[in-house]
This record gives sequence, C-alpha cells and structure tokens, in this order.
Amino acid sequence: MFAALLPDLSPLRSSRDFRLLWVQGLVTNFASFMAMIALPLQIKDLTDSPLAVGAMGAVELVPLVVFGLYGGALADAVDRRKVILLTEAGLGVLAGVLLVNALLPEPLLWPLYVVAAGVSALAGLQRPALDSLLARIVPHDQLTAAAALNAVRWQMGAIAGPSLAGVVVAFAGHAPAYGITILGFAVSVLMCLRLSPAPAAHDAQKPSLRGIAEGARYAWSRPVLLGTYAIDLAAMLFAFPNSIFPFLADDLDAEWSLGLMYAAGSVGSVLLSLTSGWTSRVRRHGLFVVFGAAGWGLAITAAGWFSNVWVVLVCLGFAGAGDMLSGLGRSTIWNQTIPEELRGRLAGIEVLSYSVGPQLGQVRAGAMAGWTGTRPAVWGGGLACLASVGLLSAVLPRLVTYDASTDEDALRRRAHQEAVIQEPVIREADTPAPPTTDPAPPTTSMPTG
Repeated sequence: MFAALLPDLSPLRSSRDFRLLWVQGLVTNFASFMAMIALPLQIKDLTDSPLAVGAMGAVELVPLVVFGLYGGALADAVDRRKVILLTEAGLGVLAGVLLVNALLPEPLLWPLYVVAAGVSALAGLQRPALDSLLARIVPHDQLTAAAALNAVRWQMGAIAGPSLAGVVVAFAGHAPAYGITILGFAVSVLMCLRLSPAPAAHDAQKPSLRGIAEGARYAWSRPVLLGTYAIDLAAMLFAFPNSIFPFLADDLDAEWSLGLMYAAGSVGSVLLSLTSGWTSRVRRHGLFVVFGAAGWGLAITAAGWFSNVWVVLVCLGFAGAGDMLSGLGRSTIWNQTIPEELRGRLAGIEVLSYSVGPQLGQVRAGAMAGWTGTRPAVWGGGLACLASVGLLSAVLPRLVTYDASTDEDALRRRAHQEAVIQEPVIREADTPAPPTTDPAPPTTSMPTG
C-alpha cells in the first residue's frame, strides 16, 4: 500500500533526455528561486511599497504574453533544444546584470524592472519548447508520472531556493544570492548541451501570426483545454498573494517567517508529489483541475483569515498541495490530447494560462493590499477564487467529465505516438538480411556484415 503511493519512476528509467532535463531543471529551478526571492526583497528594501513590489507583475506581463505566443510558434518551427539552450544562457546574463547592480554603492531601482521584463521574455520563449518536448521524449502512458516527477523537481528547488535566499539576503545581502543564480545557470547550460536534438516536424510552419492563430482556434474549439486554461487563470488572478508576503509577515509580527511563507506552498506540493503513485491510475484528470483549484482557493482564504503564523504556514502548505493536484491534471490533459504539430503553439498558450495569472495576481494583491490592508487582500482573493472555479465548472462541464480512456483527442494522440514508436521497428523487420556465402550458422556473437 505504501509502495503504491510512491512516485512512478518509469519516465526516468525509459528516457535519457528526460533524466537530463530533470536534473538540469533541478539546478536551474534552485538558481531561479534564489533570484525570484532576492529581487522583490530588494525592491521592498529600496521603496518600502507593496504597490512597487506588485508592479513587478505588470512589468513582466506584456513580454510574457508577446514572447510566450511567439515562443510557441518558434518551438514548432526550430530545434527545441537550441531554444532551451540559448534562453538558459540569456537568463544567466540577466542574473549577471542583477549582480552588478547589487554591487553598486547605491543600487538602482529601474534595472530591477528591466531585468524582470527580460526574464519574463526569455521565460516566454523557453517554456513552450520545454513543455512541448515532454510528450516527444516520454511514452504516452507515462505522462502523468512524468508530470509528477517534474513537480517533485520543481518543488525541491522551490523549497530550498526561497529558504536559502531569505537567509543569504538577510545575512549577506542581495549580491551573493544573484551570484548563486549565475552559477546555477552556468551548470544548466552545460547539461543542456548533452540533450539530443529535437528538430521540428517536416511540415512545420515558420513562426507567424497565422500559425499562432491556428493554435488559438484549436484551443478555443476544445472545451476541455479551454477549461484548464480558464480555471488556472482565474485561480492565480484572484489568489496569488506571493508579492505581499513581506507585508503579511510584518502584519503577523513574524518577519523571520518570510522565507518559510515562500516555501510553505512548495512543501505541500512536494508532499503530494511524493505520494502521487495513485495518480497514474486515474483517468478523470479534469476532476484534478477543479478540486485542486478549489482547494487552493479555500486554503488561501484560511491563510488570510488566521492570525497565528504557524496556522498560516500550514494553510499555505495545503494551498500548495491543491495547486499541485490541479497542475497534474492540466499537464496530463495537455500532453494526452494535443497533436504533435500543434504542441509548441499550444504550449505557448499554456504559458499564458499559468504565467499571466500570477503576474496579474501580483498586481491585484499589491493594489488591494494598499487599499484594504494585507490580510483582507489575501482572504478576499481566496473567496473570489472559489467563486470563479465553481462558475467555470458549471459553464464548462466537459472538463469535469473528461476521461482519458474515452476522450477522442486522447485516443487519437495515443494511437499517433504508438505508431511513431512502432514505425522504426517495422522498417527494421522489413529490411532483408545481408547476403552471405556461408551456409552454416554463425558461431560467434560478432557482427557478420
């Protein structure tokens, strides 16, 4: 019974490229979270304004939208490995800019926003290539397991990164945190060089507005996909209070808890991931999306309502578990149903659905905290999340009833992947054996031709 709860490690055993991406992602996630925590803390130190911290989300929004959509089209047209490699290198360069600015006698504010916009642009370019690569390198029946393993990897960085970043910034300043970020990206680039090439399909289109529109039309025509995008966007828009955690810690008279607040959600997520073996046997992944998002909203509501910091941390942990469950459902549905020729462009839309929401959520949380106070901004957003999830579930019932064993798109995608895997075997079996003049069977295991 205990073994059935453990994560399914099949993708790590069956795919070399998945193993490489898993380790590379662990390194780069840790590095990214170091900067992700140090950057808003530096803005807070320079301005002491929740609105200024929340404005970082507004600065990141437009580059994410533009480059996320273009990155999706790019992932369908070029080698995805090259996109991943070049964007990782670019993120390392931007971390270098943060380090130089932090070392100035009087660090400037505007470079922080410029770098935040640049990171958002590169992330928008990279995420579709990364996400669309998963369905190519992992067997169809292992996609849920791969999503769970990726979540474990991501959450390990999300726990260690914020916790260590809070300590590093508190005792050594922002510059050392940015230095660790640079080192992490350097290691990541070296690992990306070992990935197998991932060229575009032979009939791939060049990146264009027409190609992006084709992907958007496909998503709009699929109620199940539309539901995953809409619920995730609403949940993050109304209930993503991370940007005001520094002020929540002050309100609770527990400044020491800031790093734990950033890490608490990740603890909940990783606990669910580490007991996710049962998810590989579930076929109703739409229920994951709905119940997970509702659990997220309920837990965020509780986190804003209670005044005991330890209870708040527990609530944030439950929120992370809900978000993880919803994320497993979304990732599985996307990878099970989207055709290969549209994977990049739909991955670009996926980037918008799970990235634009948090960016807007930061703006909402910062603005509402300045108007109503920090804690009402947290619990009020949680209640709005619950209401929106209930409404969207009623409007899009196909998401709730999704079943991987009967859904037409999922069955079509499974048949296509099985055909791709079997084709090389069939060609090899149809190839005639090389002629030989020796009528006797070979007596050694060495090749004869």
